[in-house]
Amino acid sequence: MLKYVFAAVVLLLCQPVWAEEIKIGFVNVARVLQQAPQAEKAKKRLEREFAPRDKRLVAMQKELQKLEEKLARDAAVMSDSERRKLEREILAKQRELKRAREEFREDFNLRRNEELGKLQRQVFEAIKSLAKEESYDLLLTDGVVYASDKVDVTAKILKRLQDLAK
Repeated sequence: MLKYVFAAVVLLLCQPVWAEEIKIGFVNVARVLQQAPQAEKAKKRLEREFAPRDKRLVAMQKELQKLEEKLARDAAVMSDSERRKLEREILAKQRELKRAREEFREDFNLRRNEELGKLQRQVFEAIKSLAKEESYDLLLTDGVVYASDKVDVTAKILKRLQDLAK
């Protein structure tokens, strides 16, 4: 009998915890990072910043291609010293192009990561402010197998980021 009384008391004490509703939401961060206006602005900034270097790489490639075509076309009528000189020049241009491409790729990746980090911080802040303003107890992101539209607040986060971008 004492067991049943104890169990009833425990149930009565725990009841307010059960009665309290927990507000849970879900944010599709990948979609936010893809659709946020800040992401498009960052992409355009990177394109503007790296366009001149990309044009230089294209010009270097064309120059190298012309030299290779000249060698293929005129090798039979060139003297040995002219041919060796042209082959050395082609080799030097190939090395220079390879080095320039690697530097471009490294620099681009560094800048892209900087922009992505900045965007991720803005998304995190938008998520945090929404959670506080709308009294969410828990907002989930990655690793969720299913989230109904009722708990998906991704559109609200995108709206906040759009408002911030103005």
